[in-house]
Amino acid sequence: MTLVGLAAAGAFLPAPASAQFKNQGYLTDSQGNIVRAVGAGVCVRTSDWTPARAVAACDPDLVKKAAPKAAPRAAPKAKAKAKPKAKPKAKKKAKPKMLNITQKIELQGMPFGKAEMTDDNKKELAKFLASLRKATKARGPVAIGAVVVTGHTDRIGSLNYNMKLSERRAVVVKDALVSSGVDQKLIFWEGKAFKQPIPVTKFCDNKMKRKQLIECLSPNRRVTVEVVGRAVSLAKPKAKAKAKAKPKKPAAKRR
Repeated sequence: MTLVGLAAAGAFLPAPASAQFKNQGYLTDSQGNIVRAVGAGVCVRTSDWTPARAVAACDPDLVKKAAPKAAPRAAPKAKAKAKPKAKPKAKKKAKPKMLNITQKIELQGMPFGKAEMTDDNKKELAKFLASLRKATKARGPVAIGAVVVTGHTDRIGSLNYNMKLSERRAVVVKDALVSSGVDQKLIFWEGKAFKQPIPVTKFCDNKMKRKQLIECLSPNRRVTVEVVGRAVSLAKPKAKAKAKAKPKKPAAKRR
């Protein structure tokens, strides 16, 4: 899901538990309020979000606005007396530019029928968190505002069984994030069962031998982790190019 409306930082954060999805396009709390990332103030989108589900409070650029009515012309005001010029104020230091950051990782290949992370999953998650906490040439370290964790399964088994399994997988990764220093209050999790398979696995034929089918569907046994946050921009403004001097015309020769 992607992440992005602006409001007060940290508004509408529910207790850390299974996320509520009354608004299918955005993460909502138990009262139906859209969750906004702490610090970033951006609305947290669900994996079901599409531009058609955008709301004006979160994505004003995607929602059509009614044409503003022409304001009535005001009567011309009498010219006011010129005020004495005020002394120029000292220039304030410019505030650093802040960037809204959205990063996502998929931890694939979890063991069949189990809610466990592989060694590779653990290394991938650790590397992902380290990249967020480390400054780059373009930005400073990312201050996490919200984390959405979504568990998935392959299509083998019933919907009820796989829904519970996908939720358990999400919780395992949530616990790993907390152990790595991520604030539990910022984490929201859900399970999707086999509702969002990786496209390439559509070629896994159910006529395959069971062991081959389980291996083929391995990418679907995964957990996605999406982080929304803010970071200071470190990009230097581009210097304006100097206008090139026009070449001088050669002096005319005397005859």
